[in-house]
Amino acid sequence: MRYARAFRQETGIGFPLLVDEARLAYRAAGLGVASILHLLRKDNFQARERARAGGHRQRRLGRNPFQLGGAFVFGPGDVIRFAQVSQTFGDSADPEALLATART
Repeated sequence: MRYARAFRQETGIGFPLLVDEARLAYRAAGLGVASILHLLRKDNFQARERARAGGHRQRRLGRNPFQLGGAFVFGPGDVIRFAQVSQTFGDSADPEALLATART
């Protein structure tokens, strides 16, 4: 919770921030966990360079820094309209595709 509060303050987000300390949602979505070797992957290095070039910086590490993420858009009736499961750090969904799906 402390990390979530700091993240909220640093980013200025105004929407509700959900915290899943037990990582139940990660497991239910089938999201993986990276290893130290992921730090050496070429695609991860390229993602870090893109982030730096865009003016982004890494904030504090959370409790599970190797937890990989994903992006999902769910529709009515338990329909998955968009799903992207990260294979390594920086492996994020295309923002335009994600927003386009969310708008439909």
